[in-house]
Amino acid sequence: MFSQLRFILCWASVALGAGLSACAQVAAEAPERGAEEAAAAAKFKQLFDSIDWKTGGAGPLGGMASLEVPSGYRFTAAAGTIKLMEAYGNLTNGLELGYISPLDMGWFAVFEFQDCGYVKDDEKDKLDAAKILKQLKEGQVAANQELTKRGMPTLEVLGWQTPPFYNLQTNNLEWAIRLRSSGGGETINYKTKLLGRRGVMDVVLVCDEALLPTVIPQYEKLLKGFAYKQEESYAAFSKGDKVAKYGLTGLIVGGGLLVAAKTGLLAKLWKPIVIGLLAIGAFFKRIFTGKTQDSI
Repeated sequence: MFSQLRFILCWASVALGAGLSACAQVAAEAPERGAEEAAAAAKFKQLFDSIDWKTGGAGPLGGMASLEVPSGYRFTAAAGTIKLMEAYGNLTNGLELGYISPLDMGWFAVFEFQDCGYVKDDEKDKLDAAKILKQLKEGQVAANQELTKRGMPTLEVLGWQTPPFYNLQTNNLEWAIRLRSSGGGETINYKTKLLGRRGVMDVVLVCDEALLPTVIPQYEKLLKGFAYKQEESYAAFSKGDKVAKYGLTGLIVGGGLLVAAKTGLLAKLWKPIVIGLLAIGAFFKRIFTGKTQDSI
């Protein structure tokens, strides 16, 4: 993993005209960084072992839905999800219901439920991507004030990776936003809103942009294993049920990205010496498989 970090930092320094001097400095810091990585690995492994994991069967998502956990994946419910999100330096809101990732934890998805009521989809043909992006950027400015108060890295909204679209067959609202962290590195939050009778299951996929073409098909396959209980499905809406005060646009911009945006940079476990989720993925592989970055 450190060899990859050294390559990235050296490449960046050359691009900025700093030459080989910055690379020499990185090499000189190698023992200290190696010790930091070892300490972080031990701390994360301790936290990891304290979590209740499922590697098969149905993963419970509160009392209204479940997610089938395929072979090769690990799932934890609400308590474990909150532990992980806080370790990653993310704000939590008590709505977290589940976390799923491949066994090597190279990327992950988090499930939260918004008890907002039935969301009408009559805006499905009126989603204004440019206007929504402007609102997201404005919302994140306010959100960053809270992140700064809590000593957490701020986030900058860079733009759409995938503009918002609505799937009529599944009643899913989806989009992907590109983010840059002040702590270093860029990431993608791929968001899916699974509309139900009494609210919305909010799913955030977090991965490195370079992995997105490979991860999205796996993620979409995972979501096929999601199911509301029959009486909680979108089609089960009945007259007299609570109706949300906003539509599809409100689902995207409501609350900004203060809670919705997530990273996997282990902000509370070690200094931000890792650039991006690719390096984080290598860090996890080293913990769980014993392989070094050069052997991956």
